[in-house]
Amino acid sequence: MSAAPAESDPEPPSAPALRTRPHPASPRPASAAQSGIWFNERLDDCLTVHHLPFSVRFEGDLDVAALRRAVAATVRRHEALTSAVEDRAGAPFLVPAARLPELVVERHGPGAVRRHVVAPFDLARGPLCRLVLLSAGPREHRLLVVAHHLVFDGQSMGLLLADLAAFYRAEATGADAGVPELLPAEPPGAEEDRIAADLPLAQAYWACHPLADDELMLPGLDRPAHGVTEGESVEFRFPDELREGLGPVARRIGVTRFELIVASLHALLFRYGNRTPVTAIDLGTRTPEQQDRIGVYVNELPFSSAPEADATFEEFARAVRAGLRELYPVRDVPLGRVGVGVKPGVALAQVSMSYRRPEAVPHFRGLTARADWSPSSHTARNALRIEVADAPGELSVLLQCPKRDAWREAPRSIARHWLTLLTRVVADPDTALTHLPLLDADERERLLVEWNDTAAEQPGKTLPELFAEQVTRTPDAVAVVHADRRLSYAELDAAAERLAHRLRGRGIGPGDRVTVRAKRSERLVVALLGVLKSGAAYIPLDPEYPAQRLEFIAADSKAALELGDADLVACADTAISDAVSNTAPVNAGRRPRQAAPADLAYVIYTSGSTGRPKGVQIEHRSLTNLLLSLRDLLDARPADRWLALTSVSFDISGLELFLPLVTGATVVVAGQSQTRDGGALGELVARHGITHIQATPTGWAMLLDAGFDDTTVTALTGGEALPPALARRLRPMVGRLVNVYGPTETTIWSTADEVTEGEVAREPDRVAIGRPLANTRTYVLDAHLSPVPVGVAGDLYIAGTGLARGYLGRPDLDRERFLPDPFGPPGSRIYRTGDRARYRDDGRLEFLGRNDDQIKLRGYRIELGEIESRLLAVPGVDRAAAAVRDGRLVAYHVGGAEPGAVRRALAAELAAYMVPEVLVALDALPLTPNGKLDRRALPAPPDVPAPAAAVGDTPLEAVREVWCEVLRLPDVGDTEDLFDLGGHSITMTQISARLLDRLGVDVPLDAYFEDPTVRGIAVVVAELTRQNWSPVQKMNQR
Repeated sequence: MSAAPAESDPEPPSAPALRTRPHPASPRPASAAQSGIWFNERLDDCLTVHHLPFSVRFEGDLDVAALRRAVAATVRRHEALTSAVEDRAGAPFLVPAARLPELVVERHGPGAVRRHVVAPFDLARGPLCRLVLLSAGPREHRLLVVAHHLVFDGQSMGLLLADLAAFYRAEATGADAGVPELLPAEPPGAEEDRIAADLPLAQAYWACHPLADDELMLPGLDRPAHGVTEGESVEFRFPDELREGLGPVARRIGVTRFELIVASLHALLFRYGNRTPVTAIDLGTRTPEQQDRIGVYVNELPFSSAPEADATFEEFARAVRAGLRELYPVRDVPLGRVGVGVKPGVALAQVSMSYRRPEAVPHFRGLTARADWSPSSHTARNALRIEVADAPGELSVLLQCPKRDAWREAPRSIARHWLTLLTRVVADPDTALTHLPLLDADERERLLVEWNDTAAEQPGKTLPELFAEQVTRTPDAVAVVHADRRLSYAELDAAAERLAHRLRGRGIGPGDRVTVRAKRSERLVVALLGVLKSGAAYIPLDPEYPAQRLEFIAADSKAALELGDADLVACADTAISDAVSNTAPVNAGRRPRQAAPADLAYVIYTSGSTGRPKGVQIEHRSLTNLLLSLRDLLDARPADRWLALTSVSFDISGLELFLPLVTGATVVVAGQSQTRDGGALGELVARHGITHIQATPTGWAMLLDAGFDDTTVTALTGGEALPPALARRLRPMVGRLVNVYGPTETTIWSTADEVTEGEVAREPDRVAIGRPLANTRTYVLDAHLSPVPVGVAGDLYIAGTGLARGYLGRPDLDRERFLPDPFGPPGSRIYRTGDRARYRDDGRLEFLGRNDDQIKLRGYRIELGEIESRLLAVPGVDRAAAAVRDGRLVAYHVGGAEPGAVRRALAAELAAYMVPEVLVALDALPLTPNGKLDRRALPAPPDVPAPAAAVGDTPLEAVREVWCEVLRLPDVGDTEDLFDLGGHSITMTQISARLLDRLGVDVPLDAYFEDPTVRGIAVVVAELTRQNWSPVQKMNQR
């Protein structure tokens, strides 16, 4: 990004000669802005996030000696450039730098710019600014300036260049530099007086504008906690036509260019799904005396907007203007002084921005100069940092965000979406916010067409037909094994045909429904196949399920017949056993009509949100599409041996029971007791040479805990989210790991992804659920059924052959969940899953949790899945769950992790409102019969009695005494939050300094984020001094 070459300017008018200002001999307190930056530096070592780089490219005959002298003159002119910052009793003070900045000259080689940008500064000794001339040839040079934010801000860039140009011209001509004398600096205490005067107004403002819930909805980006991560950036320029169109639109609406840019950014965030966009904005605080001074004169404050869904952009921009103009009068007051509970070191918002209007590059005599205002600092504190340089003839933007392998295209995508949105705004500012486009034609084509190109030819047959073909191919091969019993394909076919014949004799055929209530054995497989051969659909009733649920299903389904084990059904005539034991051939006679692909294959009942189970009707064509798609994906072969361990009432059982039977493989049916015993399952796997196992992540954790290790096995995992920590444990223990996803309503599985060792080694936040299977389409849509961009969270919809016919007897639910497909052929449908998802750059999907897993607590929207994900990342936590109990956020964990370590890890990773109030350690998480987490069965946490106040010479009393001194309060409660009491970054360092002086204990600054109370810091003091004292009852018992 560069500005247009500066035009030749006339000789400057005469002006007073430069009068240098020596640095004050005595140290003086740093300003409020400097104090905040200094604290952040202490919190994160060796940062570059506070390095402000920019550069100027020169073409022409550069006089290096003259430039060197110009640098020296400019440094002497500005006190900030001669300063360093020392720690004095826990507070920063400005002192003369041990060494002044000077021009360094070197060859411009690969990596030179980055090397100088990321090189750390010695804050206490200085200098805090480096100027490097990188020469690429006799007439090509690049002046790189890297200044620390402690002494520099955006406006300082233009001031530095103006002075350098003036002194360079003076050196070349021998004339006076013509720079005006700087106005006298503010007297000590002036800034504090201004803050004190404005504090009541600021307190009133923030009381009326409480900090909004800073939602996290950006393309693939998560905010670092209160730390800094490696960043990546993209720089782009607004096309000239768009840049030139901003002025007329701003004038039409009645806003400034800055306000228009902010409004467009908030509109973009709103379109990404953020209901209340929040941006931390750098606001200038220069007084008239400071206008020409290099230094840091900014205050970062959060600005939130609340877009109305039906508002036009023009209306919204005016609302943004009004909001910003309410914020301007309180911009001098740091938020930490107001006492609104802001933690120092934590980014105020996931998105931050600065906006500068630099002047044209000043004239350097005999040279053509072009400026690059925003080189990257290569680090990120926010999910997204935006730096706008609105220079004459050019509007350039730097987008900077955390570096993440799965989202390399995120910053470029954000840039593209912003430009697309602004293009519509310039063309028609009266466009409704909800209709502002983000996708260009290429991205829309990729989302809707390219990534859904899954059409595959299928034979149009039913499961019984596919099975019959396999019987013909391999009649003597073993089809089913249970315990010491086995059936060949021919024997299984004959038994199922006998049962189907009996069912037909009872009038059962296509269109009918038959319940199957049978224990886990080979007879279960016979029963299911027999029903399907009769042309009817089966409704599985697992006898292990609660009797009340089974009776509801039996009544609700209006089944024509109940089939089952003799001891489980009322009528012996509908028992299964005779079909297996009786080997008499069936007199087929005239064969009745068989089921067609459009007929029902089964009805599975799933839990309903109201507590009433609902029956999902799956047709044969949906089932066979799934089986043949997985056959190809898994390269299924006759030598495969599948372990069937899932409850028959869980739809995924259909894959492990039927896929082997259409590929010539063997089904090994685990007994009921074996399905609950990881050790017994491991023995079964070894005894039968199992090659394929399908289980929920909870089931796989059970197997791993029992010592499972078989690299010949292909592992399928689905039914609930696969935690990355479990994926890292499981992947080396199996030959292949396939993560699958799909609701019952779209026939077992709809997407799949091969989990590689390389991917789990990168420690992703989530394991991808992959791409759609054959003849399946997936869409991630917003509330208006429009596709959201890659990386943006939205509602997951599924279309294609796998869609269920609908819910049995529930047309109301059909209308709610099965909708016309706006992107498919006429008459096609999409299913609203109720799940949240987003696309990765490569077209794979990420599952983000259920919509109904999102709760609201104390005004904050909280994703329980995010808390669980962070819990599982803590060493020693094997399984985890989160829930709200009695208005408290509770975290449950299984494993050997120490509660204090768990709490510290969560406090470091999650926003304060997402940190659970109670930790409960369990021996095991409660499970449903399907092997999924049973949230309703999570125990209520025990009540914790408040501890009595400690008395005497204890850490509690010592900490309370120091807090009262530093905060200048007569008393402080044991559980009052430091930041609610008006504490800020310097308060923390001063408390730590006094505790170090009195107790010899150096309390780390991180401790104030984990538990910013007297009691919390007292615990840390006690731990560091090895005192046997604790005011907290640990919640580690059930």
